[in-house]
Amino acid sequence: MERYDKVALNALAPPEPRQSEGSITSTLRTLLFFTALMITLPIGLYFSSKAYIFEGTFGMSNRDSYFYAAIVAVVAVHVVLALFVYVAWNEGSRQWREGKQD
Repeated sequence: MERYDKVALNALAPPEPRQSEGSITSTLRTLLFFTALMITLPIGLYFSSKAYIFEGTFGMSNRDSYFYAAIVAVVAVHVVLALFVYVAWNEGSRQWREGKQD
């Protein structure tokens, strides 16, 4: 009877988490890095390309430089998103391979 109670209690215990603490920390660090990159890169490229490239080098008007600088910022957003998906995909497949070998 006593053995049956221990088995029943073990069945009610929550399952062990599949990810280790290092994996969660690594995932959070990657997410924070790409969040910061998503905020700073497009804004920085927008203002720097507007001032230095389009108005400074090409001599465009203020109105035209807004348009082309916005295109540069949108392209930067897409590049950051593509890099995030690539890194997340590789990290997930690496964790899957490591779990498969256990």
